[in-house]
Amino acid sequence: MISEILHLFHQNPELVKDSKKQILVRRILDFSTDGRWCYIVFWVTPQLSSHKIDWDSLKNRLLSNCPSYLGAFYFCQQSNVPSRPSVYLLKFYCRDRKGLLHDVTKVLTELEFTIQRVKVMTTPDGRVLDLFFITDDAINLLHTKQRQVDTCNHLTAVLGEHGVSCELELAGPEYESVQGFSSLPPAVAHELFGSSEPADTEIASSDTNKAVITVDNQLSPVHTLLQIQCVDQKGLFYDILRTSKDCNIQISYGRFASKIKGDRNMDLFIQTKDGKKILDGKHQANLCARLKQEMVHPLKVTILNRGPDTELLIANPVELSGKGRPRVFYDVTLALKTLGICVFSGEIARHTTSERQWEVYRFLLDDSREFPLASQRAKNQVVDRVTKTLMGW
Repeated sequence: MISEILHLFHQNPELVKDSKKQILVRRILDFSTDGRWCYIVFWVTPQLSSHKIDWDSLKNRLLSNCPSYLGAFYFCQQSNVPSRPSVYLLKFYCRDRKGLLHDVTKVLTELEFTIQRVKVMTTPDGRVLDLFFITDDAINLLHTKQRQVDTCNHLTAVLGEHGVSCELELAGPEYESVQGFSSLPPAVAHELFGSSEPADTEIASSDTNKAVITVDNQLSPVHTLLQIQCVDQKGLFYDILRTSKDCNIQISYGRFASKIKGDRNMDLFIQTKDGKKILDGKHQANLCARLKQEMVHPLKVTILNRGPDTELLIANPVELSGKGRPRVFYDVTLALKTLGICVFSGEIARHTTSERQWEVYRFLLDDSREFPLASQRAKNQVVDRVTKTLMGW
């Protein structure tokens, strides 16, 4: 459950550091579990005192991620906990321009929609047809006419004279067609996933040495203590707890210290799924190696030639629960807009390797005089900007 809540904090634009939304999770002071109940304390700090925070919306979204009986126990409002929202299709047709895709994504994010899938197409006459499959996780009112009208009005207001045609309806069979797994060309799949599971020698690289993990079985009689020191980055807590959940590791108690000179320190008291300490040396080494890899390289970013065109690919591992990493589409489109690069087409799909399932974002980029993508220097600049935006650096 802690991982699910951190997924929400990483996803919610009001709780992630951003140029407009100035709320930041400074630290998780404390969380503990006894196998039945979970106690979590979040310290959040507004970076701009004038910014108004919708705390009721946050509370509702947190409740929706907690088991329902906990909501009933603490708030006696189990009936008010939102049900799982339906998927809606937003069809969007207008004249193309630089930054359009991010502007649409930004509006949907500010309205607290969750983008499930995307299909973006540019026509030969310079117009775009965007298909956004979204859910209304915040208030679950997208089935109402008012919420639909408000959504289209917000889009029209932001895009102005670019000839907006906006339709919003409950998703049908077309959602299933874009929900399938991608058919990546073998060369592309090898470029992205050929070394997805690094060997032990690769784990000792300079990159993963940025994260130091110490295992201590002496301090607690019933828990193994992991002491972690690493470079701070966006989604760090989420990546650690996501990995722990995927490895069937139960975190009974954790304390995260404030960021000091760009580094983050944390203590995690952990057990195996059956409530035992991790005493086997090989198990300890494998767990530390997996945590290091997921902390330092939580995403894969590459740019390739696709015939005469240039394709940007981003891949992130899908949780065992089936959820992908939050806000990737928002951050990537923001980075491309900052560089002044137009997107000719884009999509989100799933890809399966022998070890795990991945969420893959594919963007076919438009070349321009201002940013000639035939240059290797320009390609490196794109990868660098996208990576830094995703990692919050």
